[in-house]
Amino acid sequence: MDRVSRYLSGKKQDKIRVVNFQPSVQSMREGEEVLFFNKNGSLSRYRKEKGLLWRSDMNTGENRNIDGRLTVNSLEYRNSFVDYRVFMHNFADDIGTTKHYIPWFATDATEAEESTMDDHSAGFLTPFRMTLSKILIRTDAGHSSEDVTVTVEKQDDGDQVEDVVATAVYDVSSVGNLVNDTVFTLSQSDFDNTPTVEAEQVCGLSIQATGDIVGSESDWWISSIWRVEVEI
Repeated sequence: MDRVSRYLSGKKQDKIRVVNFQPSVQSMREGEEVLFFNKNGSLSRYRKEKGLLWRSDMNTGENRNIDGRLTVNSLEYRNSFVDYRVFMHNFADDIGTTKHYIPWFATDATEAEESTMDDHSAGFLTPFRMTLSKILIRTDAGHSSEDVTVTVEKQDDGDQVEDVVATAVYDVSSVGNLVNDTVFTLSQSDFDNTPTVEAEQVCGLSIQATGDIVGSESDWWISSIWRVEVEI
């Protein structure tokens, strides 16, 4: 073997082995490197150096998976992203047993009196595809054994017809009576259909009780959390 061949042979690195267990500081020796396939499908390279475990992730294609916190000084989206957004629907009223379309962003008692979504406060024009993840409701006089139904509705672009998207019932027989000044929650899984409203539709939320759950004008605090698929 000539001198160049011996030099290159000496520079060759041993093949890094693939392990089938999660690498840790305790399981690796100083200077050792291993490969590990993560549950999310990415391949990670681990190295123990100066008593610390270092990691770099590799992915196929354009997708990237980050299990921990991502910290950046500046972040700009160029195409699309998904995040969660909160909307306020507070009002003051005695809703009785009448179906009410609750307001978006408003805090005026009269804004909750709409029987349709045609009023400006009773609907939200969706700029993106949105899915209701959770709605939280609290009232200061809600001690009752009556059920409460929350419905997600929509008006398609070009009409004013209210179409039911999904309905959820807070069933006191299974979850217990309403209690004043106490939050009750309906999650996406509680709805009979996926509560998704497409972009450029008017979205409405209605509330209706089987009995008079407050008895007089009361304050309502309502927040909804939506999964929003932003397309720039």
